[in-house]
Amino acid sequence: MSEVADQQSKRPETCRMFESDFIEWFSRIHPATPFVTWLPVCAFFLHRVYARHDLAWSSALGMVVSGVLAWTFAEYVLHRWVFHFERDTPRGRRFHFLMHGVHHDYPNDKDRLVMPLGVSIPLGVVFYFVWTWTFGRTFGEPFFVGFVLGYLTYDGTHYAVHHFKQTTRIGRFIKRHHMLHHHADNEGGFGVSSPLWDVVFRTMPQVRKLQGRRTASH
Repeated sequence: MSEVADQQSKRPETCRMFESDFIEWFSRIHPATPFVTWLPVCAFFLHRVYARHDLAWSSALGMVVSGVLAWTFAEYVLHRWVFHFERDTPRGRRFHFLMHGVHHDYPNDKDRLVMPLGVSIPLGVVFYFVWTWTFGRTFGEPFFVGFVLGYLTYDGTHYAVHHFKQTTRIGRFIKRHHMLHHHADNEGGFGVSSPLWDVVFRTMPQVRKLQGRRTASH
């Protein structure tokens, strides 16, 4: 792991993704921006739930928790089948690079570790209508709040494991899980905020793949 980490540390930390300065600017985001943007949205919908008085707080809390769980599954699906979708064509390679390949090439780029608003806002609007259509507004809005809180946990965790030393047992486990995905086994370890679905689908990252690479290189 240390040899790979040393190689990573010698790379530039960032790159230019777009020719347009305007689009390039929007491809970068401060790690606090998702929280500044989405926490007020969560507060707004929780206030609506409270003001309507049509759902007991125990039920509302249950929907929030269910929304968080739903996000962990969405995170796994997006990471495994969308972010890691690859097709060996110029457009396919470009798509992969823009979606996620840039993060694997420049994993410590502090401006590209959380989702840009140009992506998260449209997705948020889509998921809001999906959940309120599926569950109705009464149950769908607290579910959406939980979904957004799960997303914020993902963004915060992703930034933290790349830029902060983890001092707790859980923090060190989550960081190791994600670093194995980067440096040893990018066909496993798709959960970032939680390894839950990696356990369910048997895609926990394997250390032996890194050892195999070292053996082959020698």
